[in-house]
Amino acid sequence: MFRYIYGGILSLDEENTSDILKMLVAADELILHELVDYLQTYLIENKADWMEKHFELIHRTSFQSNNLLELQKFCTEFMAKSPDKSFESLDFTSLPEKSLVSLLKRDDLRMKEIEVWEHVLKWGLAQNPTVTPDPVTWTDDEFKTMENSLQYCLPLIRFYSLSSKDFLGKVRPYKKLLKHQLYEDLLGYYLDSESEPSNNFLPPRNGKFDSKIVNLNIISLVSKWIDKIDASSNFANQRELYLPYEFKLLLRGSRDGFTPDKFHSLCDNKPKTVTFIKVKGTDEILGGYNPIIWETSNNWGETKDSFIFSFKYKNGLFKDGMLSNVKEIDYALSHGQRFGPSFGKNDLILYGDNRTRGYDNIYCNQSSYEKKIRDTEDNFSIDDYEVFQIIKL
Repeated sequence: MFRYIYGGILSLDEENTSDILKMLVAADELILHELVDYLQTYLIENKADWMEKHFELIHRTSFQSNNLLELQKFCTEFMAKSPDKSFESLDFTSLPEKSLVSLLKRDDLRMKEIEVWEHVLKWGLAQNPTVTPDPVTWTDDEFKTMENSLQYCLPLIRFYSLSSKDFLGKVRPYKKLLKHQLYEDLLGYYLDSESEPSNNFLPPRNGKFDSKIVNLNIISLVSKWIDKIDASSNFANQRELYLPYEFKLLLRGSRDGFTPDKFHSLCDNKPKTVTFIKVKGTDEILGGYNPIIWETSNNWGETKDSFIFSFKYKNGLFKDGMLSNVKEIDYALSHGQRFGPSFGKNDLILYGDNRTRGYDNIYCNQSSYEKKIRDTEDNFSIDDYEVFQIIKL
């Protein structure tokens, strides 16, 4: 520190990491902003493993000052991505409110939302030790006390991401903590299977995706189909969205063009893609899942895990989801320079006579897949189409 103050020279190569952290605290107390910024960057870039092993110390240190923002960001990101590891070395109920709020704002917090809710309640109870854990015994004053303690946390809970069972058993007993209109909206959503979330709802964590064609409910259902989860097997959890993947947009026709060339330039050699197609002049959404890669070679794509699907849009809601699994695995995919994302011999085909112009032959004729996904075999046009690569979160 003295060498830096008097000579502007600082060498950290032989310093113990714990001493560097002490140096950072001292630099912050001496208002040496340039040194504070440098030491934070050095620790994050060179000592991340050490900081994860000593996470409780790093977290406590970073939130003792408003100047250690980069260290605070490191802690919040680590907690979001590895909550189990971070909570093992940290008493969650002792988190500063600022740290908790920062964590709750994260879209990439890898916890089930019901677990987030339960942790927030435990944190609130820890701030009010005279309040008993059972909300049935709470007076109106105690509800108000808890509401005040959680005033910055409650708006950040993704209540629409819960299952009906969890809402009934784990949120309804605390309804007096919630704003009246929010609770009424939630009640309607969980009682009416056809209702949609209110306009100002927070999307599920890890639920952000860029689509002009489909919503999170379809993303959730397609994800269940990919992971071979029976979407109707557990009625109590049907409301809980299943979002284990990032849907990374590779192509959008209205943005990138509707040609086979553009499709292959953006989507070839990328495994695990999902295609969504909006049929022009109808209420239909068609699509398919390719677990392997797209190619320009004139070969059939062989896979046992591909499927195609369709949805219909009625009264502002997607209805009538149809899943059709591949039955002729040797003909699961149609490759070729003039093909777009095409499935089976004829099951869902996008074809262009000229690969640099738009698709002029688009149709669905059931052959290589179990079911037909359209009521008609007529050719059709498309309003738009999107291809996403899925990446496990």
